[in-house]
Amino acid sequence: MKLSSQVKPISYLKAHAAEIISRLSDHEEVLVITRNGEAKAVIQGIEHFEKTQETLVLLKMLALGNSQIESGKVQPVGDVIRKLRDSKVSPS
Repeated sequence: MKLSSQVKPISYLKAHAAEIISRLSDHEEVLVITRNGEAKAVIQGIEHFEKTQETLVLLKMLALGNSQIESGKVQPVGDVIRKLRDSKVSPS
């Protein structure tokens, strides 16, 4: 994603807020807002934000899984299934 075309000063945001909100709602893009020439904020549509958050959660889950594998905190699936079956009470 190339952000260079999506960088605008805060005065642009103030003058075009409704247009910006509409555009960001329709597209998966972000707008970088600057103040005094420095990037200060990023604005994006809510759907894009939610997708980004979901992606981050999945990446965190993968990282946690990899960490658990590396530290040996895993068991073979057959052992887990056997334990689950053994823990169930037989129907009367």
